[in-house]
Amino acid sequence: MRPRRRFDPYWMMAPTALLLGVFFFYPLVVAGYRSLFAWDLLTPPSYVGIDNYRSLFESGEIWRTFKVTLLFSVVVVTGSMLLGLGLALGLNRPGRWAAFVRSSVFSAYVVSWVSVALLWLWVLDADAGALTHLLRKVGLPTADWLGDPDVALYAVAGVAIWKVAGYSMVLFIAGLQDIPHSLYEAAALDGARAPSRFLHVTWPLLRPTTAFVATTSLLLTFQVFDVVRVMTQGGPVHATTVFVYAIYEQIFLNLRVGRASAEVVVFFFVLLTLTALQLWVWRRRGAA
Repeated sequence: MRPRRRFDPYWMMAPTALLLGVFFFYPLVVAGYRSLFAWDLLTPPSYVGIDNYRSLFESGEIWRTFKVTLLFSVVVVTGSMLLGLGLALGLNRPGRWAAFVRSSVFSAYVVSWVSVALLWLWVLDADAGALTHLLRKVGLPTADWLGDPDVALYAVAGVAIWKVAGYSMVLFIAGLQDIPHSLYEAAALDGARAPSRFLHVTWPLLRPTTAFVATTSLLLTFQVFDVVRVMTQGGPVHATTVFVYAIYEQIFLNLRVGRASAEVVVFFFVLLTLTALQLWVWRRRGAA
């Protein structure tokens, strides 16, 4: 159905475009401009050209931050999608018990990151935490969950999986409910068992939902900040310094506005590239 007037769609898009322009594109342009200056918020800014970008790459700081953020995102996106899909398959049924469990799992997603981080600080405390106490009771080894550079990132990623899994679960349930039941009946009549029905009916029809969940979860995890700020402050030894926390650190701790702005610009293009690459991969798989 065509609009009555030619410009009606543009007027309808105008509020969203205005919000994006004011709160997204304009700050990005300002960050790009500030990245060409050295400024400590105390003295007048001085033009340095691309020196901020050069120092980020030559020092290896941007590569280290990218590796930490990418590893964190891969662990969280993979873990939350697998857990969310498993919960969706198990809870996609009528009944009060299933509805109660679904609500309980999803409630973690709507709780603020700060509240979740404070809760898990108590659970993961190396000396008096609930997890440490439980492992000692059953005779299993414990660890300094947030103080060991080899463990801290995975501990924070586990907290993020616990919070984000409910989001994946709800979307996968919606995708499962869109699959016609007649397809399962036809597969069952042909002798297909449950694993075969999942591989040849459920999974192919869930690909659009999976692509959406993966893309949005990637964007969400790449922008994580609160849980890192509360639980580890980027440590130990920068083991959990993700992109957004590195930007925060440059501005508020080091007073390097130009360098932080350069990180913002790099961060934007990293997100843009990863999102485009992910969508391209899923489209190729869908077309195959």
